[in-house]
Amino acid sequence: MSTQEVIDIATIFVKNGVNKIRLTGGEPLLRKDFSEILKGLSKLNVQLTLTTNAILVDRFITDFKTYGIKDVNVSLDTLVAEKFRQISKRDQFKKAYDNINLLIAHGFNVKVNVVLIKDFNEDEIIDFIELTKDSPINIRFIEFMPFDGNRWDRSKLVTQAEIETRINGHYGMENSLSLTNEQNFTARNFKINSYQGTYGIISSVSNPFCDSCNRIRLTANGKLKNCLFSNGETDLLTRFRENLPIEPLIQQAVHKKKAVRAGMDTLEKLEDPALHGRNRSMITIGG
Repeated sequence: MSTQEVIDIATIFVKNGVNKIRLTGGEPLLRKDFSEILKGLSKLNVQLTLTTNAILVDRFITDFKTYGIKDVNVSLDTLVAEKFRQISKRDQFKKAYDNINLLIAHGFNVKVNVVLIKDFNEDEIIDFIELTKDSPINIRFIEFMPFDGNRWDRSKLVTQAEIETRINGHYGMENSLSLTNEQNFTARNFKINSYQGTYGIISSVSNPFCDSCNRIRLTANGKLKNCLFSNGETDLLTRFRENLPIEPLIQQAVHKKKAVRAGMDTLEKLEDPALHGRNRSMITIGG
């Protein structure tokens, strides 16, 4: 989508009741027109948020403030520089970590998204929670989800129950306090007693929150996904470029939203490559 197409299509969604827009990726800050998109979206009556890998955040702090972004999610799967290099193929852990602290210093509400994978980073759960001791940060542990190319299998999954067992074993169950979840939540939130920040668990696989989900995703090339797990996409951009109304397509897509994980309502279905293998990789979903 062009800059103006992003803004115009977003405007249609807002007119039909959307009140929050998250710019995500891939990496949204890589778009050369990012600031222009942000400026256009800031004119809508909507809450603007962002998910980023934080590498370029220092270049955009002023834009975030100017155009009303207050909440920033940062994807960071490890606190070990060598693991970071393995994941990203770049030696930029310090830059990402410093930019997280820069966001906090400038008063942004920062959430750190940590995708847990068995035998890779589940041993860092406590290290991540310790970041909340003296900082108002929110750490969100995310269960490993199946996408094209990420070699998902059930043996790599670190479940909500396993995360809680590790945390309670370290801090004591009485010191892990359950918090009230926001409406249409994705993360079940907690905090360690006396710690300044909080942590959450996004259990899309073992304990899904689909019954309260009200999210849809518009990809960078103008396709609508009614569920992150879904193989199906609705092409809005072609119709929009033909100057035809896209609201009927949006309504159809929303009404086709399945009750649980795009119809994969059991772990057996989730493990079937025929069901999840045609889904895009996260890096190509954008939105």
